[in-house]
Amino acid sequence: MSRRYLLSAQHEFSGQIVRDFAIVYDDGEPVAAIATQTFDVIGTQLSGNQSAATNNLPEQWKRKSLSLLKRRIMICGNVHTWGPHGVAIAAGRDQQQIWLGIAECLYRIRRANRLHGQVDYVIVKDLLESDPLDASALESFRYGSMETEPNMVLSIDPNWQVMDDYLASLTKRYRAAARKVRKPFDCDTLSVSPIENLRDESERILELYKAVAARADVCLFELSNTTLPRIAESLNDDFVTIGIRENGLLIGFVTIIRDGETAIGFYLGMDYEANSRLPVYHALLLAVIEQAIRWRCKRISFGRTALDAKSRLGCKPEATHVWVRHRVPLLNFVVQQIMKTVNHDEPPERNPFKDAS
Repeated sequence: MSRRYLLSAQHEFSGQIVRDFAIVYDDGEPVAAIATQTFDVIGTQLSGNQSAATNNLPEQWKRKSLSLLKRRIMICGNVHTWGPHGVAIAAGRDQQQIWLGIAECLYRIRRANRLHGQVDYVIVKDLLESDPLDASALESFRYGSMETEPNMVLSIDPNWQVMDDYLASLTKRYRAAARKVRKPFDCDTLSVSPIENLRDESERILELYKAVAARADVCLFELSNTTLPRIAESLNDDFVTIGIRENGLLIGFVTIIRDGETAIGFYLGMDYEANSRLPVYHALLLAVIEQAIRWRCKRISFGRTALDAKSRLGCKPEATHVWVRHRVPLLNFVVQQIMKTVNHDEPPERNPFKDAS
């Protein structure tokens, strides 16, 4: 929610996403900041290549039926990634009261953008259990809450000064697994190091990112080759990209953002053929941990994918919620009933540390 971060991507997808920013005031004093993205979603964006629901349909029917499904969505947050990217509330304020103002503000933004199209859904995402953003006041505005896949969080022991300290804290089994991941990269043909200039390698980075995005169940908007360089230039020392190379060729990367005392494992891309031969993905996860220790962060937010792999690193699940409202009151009831039936994956319970109780 920092100004420099929002500015870094403000002009991305300008023809597809309408971005709005607002401040909520209480008696002339700013108490909350809001960032929204409004866009159209077509059915073809919601169905991956491997969707069982459409694989048996003739291709022409599939494209026609999905193209007829169109909805306009306003997200208070960021459609490109997870996390509380939509709301920031001043400390020490009455949150319940401020959320009433936030709801009113979202309504005004939606009404002001009617020329772009009627918004069908308003979604507030993603509110994390550790954040003091109690949005229960939204219920009075007919928003419904839904728990999604958890955010995987690794708490960093203040005694970890270097990566070897983290490895030493693991039990023998998990320490051996981590060292097995790192071992192939101790050679002349492979390297793990920061990428200094993202613009110079933007095309290759985008290619690796798209390889990962293509496997996602839903990817509404892919990044462009300017997105990550802009963020890197805007955040400066609070943004790092770690690259893995084989004979000089980039075969994987991960971006990391320092947000206060939290390191965020952000965008990731890799060559899946290389990953079938080398533990590229797992090496990138370990690179995030090493960078977070170097930054002296207190925690790492790894997001809500690959739950099992991240639990093996010592990550614990953090409950994550979204709040959804449909513009038609009757459909709000239907949406809320559907949300009650939505299931999501849970990570296995695992503690790889020696001091596990």
